[in-house]
Amino acid sequence: MITQLINEKLICLDLKATTKDEVFRELTEILNSQGKLKDPEQFLKDVYAREQIGNTGFENGIAMPHAKSSAITEPAVVVGISRRGIDYDAEDGELSKLFFMIASPDDSSDHHIQVLAELSSKLIEDGFIDALFNAKTNSEALTLLLAEKKSVTTTSVNKGFLIGVTGCPTGIAHTYLAAESLEKAAAEMGYSIKVETNGSIGVRNAPTKEEIEQATAILVCCDKQVDMARFNGKKVIQTGVKAPINNAKQVIEQGLQAPIFTADSKETRQQANQKSNRSNFYRYLMNGVSHMIPFVVTGGLMIALSLALGGEPTPQGMQIPEGSLWNHVLNVGVVAFTLMIPILAGYIAYAIGDRAALAPGFIGGWIANNGSFYGASAGTGFIGAIIAGLLVGYFVRFIVQQNYHKMVAPLVPIMIAPILGSVFIATLFIFVIGAPIADLMQWLNAMLTEMSTGNVILLGIVLGGMAGFDMGGPVNKVAFLFSVGMIANGQTQFMGAMAAAIPVAPLGMFLATVMGRKLNLFEESEIEAGKASGAMGLVGISEGAIPFAAQDPLSVIPANVIGSMVAAVLAFSFGITNSVAHGGPIVALLGAMNKPVLALLCMIAGAVVTAIVCIALKKVRQAKMVTA
Repeated sequence: MITQLINEKLICLDLKATTKDEVFRELTEILNSQGKLKDPEQFLKDVYAREQIGNTGFENGIAMPHAKSSAITEPAVVVGISRRGIDYDAEDGELSKLFFMIASPDDSSDHHIQVLAELSSKLIEDGFIDALFNAKTNSEALTLLLAEKKSVTTTSVNKGFLIGVTGCPTGIAHTYLAAESLEKAAAEMGYSIKVETNGSIGVRNAPTKEEIEQATAILVCCDKQVDMARFNGKKVIQTGVKAPINNAKQVIEQGLQAPIFTADSKETRQQANQKSNRSNFYRYLMNGVSHMIPFVVTGGLMIALSLALGGEPTPQGMQIPEGSLWNHVLNVGVVAFTLMIPILAGYIAYAIGDRAALAPGFIGGWIANNGSFYGASAGTGFIGAIIAGLLVGYFVRFIVQQNYHKMVAPLVPIMIAPILGSVFIATLFIFVIGAPIADLMQWLNAMLTEMSTGNVILLGIVLGGMAGFDMGGPVNKVAFLFSVGMIANGQTQFMGAMAAAIPVAPLGMFLATVMGRKLNLFEESEIEAGKASGAMGLVGISEGAIPFAAQDPLSVIPANVIGSMVAAVLAFSFGITNSVAHGGPIVALLGAMNKPVLALLCMIAGAVVTAIVCIALKKVRQAKMVTA
C-alpha cells in the first residue's frame, strides 16, 4: 500500500533549498512534476495555512509539512533531504534535514492515513533516520522506507494498562507519529497500551468503558478538543501532541503520577488547552483569558445590575446607598473585578511554568494592577497582567528545569521556584517597570491639561483614544480622572465626551460577535462573553471588552481606540455634557447628560465603528495566515 504514495521519483536526496519557503516550493514542484497536483499554488497556500496552525518541525532534524487540499489529484508523500540543514524553527532549535511532505486530497480515502501510520512507526525506529540520511540512491532510500517494521523490545512483566489519545488540528502527521511513540515507549517500559487517534478520518481505536476502568493512567496528547468526561475519576495527564513525539517515556511517567481527573473542575482548562490552532503564545494567553472570563462576567453583571437597579447619579458618579441590598451586590461584583487581573496573570504563568508558577503569577498580577506598589495612581491593567504572567511563567520554567541535588529537587516546585518567581516579578514591577509607568501617567495628565483649551476635535481624538486603549487600565484611568477633575472646574463637556467613549469597547465587542458569528471569526467562548460585554457596556463598564483584547490585541485594541475616538469627537461636536463621574447609556437615561438622545447616538456610532473595524482587522489577519 505504501508504494501508492512513495516511489523513487518522489525522493530527492539533495535538496537545493536553503530556506523553509524554498523547501516547500521545491517539494511542491516534485509533486507537481509527478502529476500529483492540479494547482501547485493553491496547494502551497494550504501548506502555509497548516503551518500557521502549528510548526511541523520535530526534533532530530525531521519536518513533516502537510495539508489536505482540493488542489491534489491523488495522495502522495515526497521525501527530501537537505545536506546542509534548514532553519525550520523546530522546537529543539536544531536545523531540519529530513522532510516528508504529505499531500492529502480533501475527499481522499483512508488508505493514505494507514501509510502515514506505517511511516510514523519507521521514524521512531532506532537508527532509521541516520540510515535514510546516509542513503546513496533513491532506490536505497525507498528500500529503507518499505522495509518491515522492526519489533520492539519489551519487558517480560506487564506493569499495567495505559490508554493514550492523540490528535492534531488537521489530524494527519502528528496524530499518528505521537501514537507510535506512545506505543513504543509503553512496550519498552513494560506496559500494554491502547491509543485512540483523532485523525482526519475521525476517531479510531477508541477505548471501551471497560478498558477505561481497567486503565492505570490516561495520556491525552492532543491539540484538539476530545471527550474528557469519560475519563472522570482516572489519573489523567494532558499535553500537546508533540510531547510524546519528543519524549514519550516522560509523558508516561508523568501520567502515572498525575492527579485524579474530575471532569467538571477541569472542563474550562481542557477547552482552553486543546484549542491549539495557533501558536503556543496564543494558548498561554487563552489559558489566562479562559480562567478570567468567569470573573469578568460575574463581577461585571453584578456591578451592572446593582448600578441599573440601585444606582443614583451624583457629581461623584453613580452612587448606591450604603447598607442597601444593591450595595452588597456591588461589593461582591467589585471583588470579582479585583481578582480578574491577577487570575489572568496567574493562569498565563501556569500555562507556561505549571503549578510552580501559579502563586508568583497571581502575585505579579496583583502588583501589576495596583499602582500603589510603584507610586502610580493606577495599575497597569490587563496589559501589565499579560506581561507579568509571561515573565513569571518563563522565569519559573527556567528555574525548575535546572539540575538540582536529589535533596533539593522536591523543594523546587513547592518552595524555591514560587519564592524566586515572586521576588523576581515584584522587584521588576516595583523598581524597574513601575517608575516609567508613573512618569507616563503624569505626562499624559499634563498633556491633557495643556490641550484642554485647544481644538476640541483633536482633544476628542486623544481623549477617546485613551478611553478605548486599555479598558480600565492606566491610560484609560488618566483620561477618566482628568475628565472628573474638569467637572469640579465647571467644564462638564470633557466628561460628556468621556461618558460617550467609555461604553464603546464593550458594546462594540458585543456587536462584533453578533455580526461576525457566521464569519467564523470568534470562538464560542468569545460569543458568550460578548453577551455579558453588551450588558456591561450599557452601564458603562469598559472592562467587559478585556477578554477580547487579551485574546487578540492586534485586532481588538485598534478597533476600540478608533470607535472611542469617533464617539468622543461626536460628543464634543454636539456639545454634550455630563455632570457625574460615570459613563454609558445608563447615565444618559438617568438624566445626567444634557442631550441624552444625541449622547446615545454617539455611543451607538462608536460601537458600530468598533465592530466593523474589529471584523475587518480579523479578516485581514485571517487572510494573511492563509496566504503567508
